[in-house]
Amino acid sequence: MSRGRAPQERERARYERAVRRAQREGREPPVAPPPTEVPPPVPGAEPVFDEPPQLAPPGRNPSHPIDPTAQAADREPTGHAPTVDPEIEDAVVPDAPQVAQASGIRRLLSLALLLVLLGTIGWLLVSLFQPFTGEGEGSVRVKIPRGAGVGDIAELLEERGVVSDAFFFRARATVSGKGSDVKAGNFTLKRDMSNAAVLDALALSPNATSVSVTIPEGRARRELLPIVRGVLPGDYLAATRRSRQLSPRRYGAPGAASLEGFLFPDSYEIRRGSTVDDLVTEQLKTFKAKVGTVDMGYAKAKNLTPYDVLVVASMVDREARVPSERPMIASVIYNRLRDGIPLAIDATIRYATNNWSRPLRQSELEIDSPYNTRNRRGLPPGPIGSPGLAAIKAAARPSRSSSLYFVVKPCGKGRHAFSRTYEQFQRDSDHYERERRARGGDPADC
Repeated sequence: MSRGRAPQERERARYERAVRRAQREGREPPVAPPPTEVPPPVPGAEPVFDEPPQLAPPGRNPSHPIDPTAQAADREPTGHAPTVDPEIEDAVVPDAPQVAQASGIRRLLSLALLLVLLGTIGWLLVSLFQPFTGEGEGSVRVKIPRGAGVGDIAELLEERGVVSDAFFFRARATVSGKGSDVKAGNFTLKRDMSNAAVLDALALSPNATSVSVTIPEGRARRELLPIVRGVLPGDYLAATRRSRQLSPRRYGAPGAASLEGFLFPDSYEIRRGSTVDDLVTEQLKTFKAKVGTVDMGYAKAKNLTPYDVLVVASMVDREARVPSERPMIASVIYNRLRDGIPLAIDATIRYATNNWSRPLRQSELEIDSPYNTRNRRGLPPGPIGSPGLAAIKAAARPSRSSSLYFVVKPCGKGRHAFSRTYEQFQRDSDHYERERRARGGDPADC
């Protein structure tokens, strides 16, 4: 029992011990006894306590009374050690420099990925919209087939060198919505155009930006006047005498009187507002490109120049009505040249007289002209028209035969009867004349 304490103090101490026991055992604390007046301490006497004074937990104001329930919550239950998560206890906490280094690496990787993404997006946009691609150069003729899809058109344009990439042309057509605006027809475009410029050009009707001129195979310059006149301004005969685009001398014709034979036959799309000079320029460019693909070895072995081949080809184009007979007709010309026999091709007389439609009169057949191959040996002095590529190839490498004559077969739909002897030729000719008189005209298509 404590000494020197009043009954009220001992009662207070017992109550506090009861409260602590109740807290440890998890029971409700006892009801506090009514306050009693504590007599003032005796001067000079030292207070004696059974328990050490209670200190306020950290963060609490010591002047405030202690809440028994709060005090119990701040302490661990008697007889139990504090609970620690084993995973937290075993975890290794990285030090600050390692954390900073890892964070820096992550930032660099994120920046690199961002730069790659931005670069890819930029490349796609430049390829799609082509801000640095101009209007192109040169001239490229492109025929857009009727009913062709954007994919087919894109492949065609890439193949002709108009656009650099078919995929991006299709993408631009899709993004812009202009794929359905593309018109069918013949267009004159340029090499290395931008996708936008090509779509704008193809969205217009071909007739809105160009005029179409078709030059048939084998026709003479004077025959082309009605075709060109009214379509392109200018004098076609004058424009086809000389041109800086082509020198006949390079083909073995230093004394050529004109560009006859070099005006390549084809369909041309000429920009509206152009002149006959522009058409001639295109014809000569096409001729050089086409003839450059022909093997002249056989003709050279026969001492013929490329110009001689053009002369032979111009006659072949006039005489052949069936394409497969071109090499055989060329063979007859070669054989007659070899034997020194006049060629006797009436188309050369028609060229000299400019008579391409009505029957030749006897006076025309006897005309004194270097183009009269009935009474003159060898080749005429120049082509009698501008031949097509098939006739040029036939003249450069004819069929191997011994035939010297040919005449139209009656009811042969343009085919000829070829013969080695004059007697057989005469029989074939008599047959032709009988049928012609009987039918009152050319019996070829009876």
